[in-house]
Amino acid sequence: MSDVSATRDRIDDADTGGPAAKMTPEEIAAHTQTLVGFHYTVDDYYEIGREEVRKHAMAVQDAHPTHWSEEGARAFGHQTLIAAPTYVSVLGIIAQRRLFEDVITGYDMWQIMQTDQRLVYHQPMKVGDRLICDVSLESFRHVSSPEMIDLMVTKNVIWNQHDEPVMTTWTSLAARPGMDVDPDLEASLDHVMMKIDAVGEPGHTVEPQTGRYGLPDPTQSPGAFGAIDFDTLEKGQELPAKRYLLTRGNLSNYAGVAGDPNPIHFSDHVIQAAGMDDVVAHGMQTMGLGASFISEFIGDPAAFCEYNVRFTSPVYVPANDSAAVDFTGKVKSLDPETRRGTIAITAKQGDRRIFGRAQAVIQFN
Repeated sequence: MSDVSATRDRIDDADTGGPAAKMTPEEIAAHTQTLVGFHYTVDDYYEIGREEVRKHAMAVQDAHPTHWSEEGARAFGHQTLIAAPTYVSVLGIIAQRRLFEDVITGYDMWQIMQTDQRLVYHQPMKVGDRLICDVSLESFRHVSSPEMIDLMVTKNVIWNQHDEPVMTTWTSLAARPGMDVDPDLEASLDHVMMKIDAVGEPGHTVEPQTGRYGLPDPTQSPGAFGAIDFDTLEKGQELPAKRYLLTRGNLSNYAGVAGDPNPIHFSDHVIQAAGMDDVVAHGMQTMGLGASFISEFIGDPAAFCEYNVRFTSPVYVPANDSAAVDFTGKVKSLDPETRRGTIAITAKQGDRRIFGRAQAVIQFN
């Protein structure tokens, strides 16, 4: 059976209440294990709009001119506005939701936590790109003790309308299948989750290129564009420290921009029912702040070659105050042959580190 046929069979099962509709945690794990190596292509392209680039840049507090004006972008060697380094989260959440609704069934999205994110850049995302996303499940592990948890890694290979690779991403997730949901929490979720009477059908605009699934991962890397001169840097050099403030307004704005309706980011009602300390910032929102911090130092956000973050602790945002996230960083390594460097950053809320490991590889001039 082809990848396309298998995907459509899985979608039919999910839509009609077929064999994948209701399973025990063990059955969910056994079935998900069989999907390791499974690929599918999101059946509608995502077109990057000018205002969407600006909205995302505002959501991650990035004022770099390349995200805001054509004149500013051209000054750095770009033909049009380019998206901030973590703009992929907007596309990624669409692909991820489709993956868990149509293929890897049995998990509720609010029970899934992102633990690691790796972004490999092939070229900057820009206004006018029509992005096509190939999705796969790279690995899966079921852990039953001391608590039941499923660990998995998904991969997205993103292409533009010219069949050029744009970005490859790996997302590590931890899911808790079969949780016994407290009735109060279940009621809370029903009261605050987004209600939609009807959703339009976007149509099928992309046909999968199944031969592409077996190809090696793309290796193309972006240029330096307007990044600073490699020769001005020293190993161990520190980046100017910066503090970002997050309020409930920031969280609500980011949720809207990213299309993420998870109530743990905005609802005290759900937080109390779930026994959590407070509402939390999105992981990709804090990763986006880190990218904005790095971009300000390197000169051009299009010079990112790779960006990796391990999420170790959430940022709690109170109802009556701002949450301060403090970033520091330094040049970890420099390679004179490639004129690339690695920047390591630290992010803290008070004394608590929110990233376990965070670093970016940059192509300097």
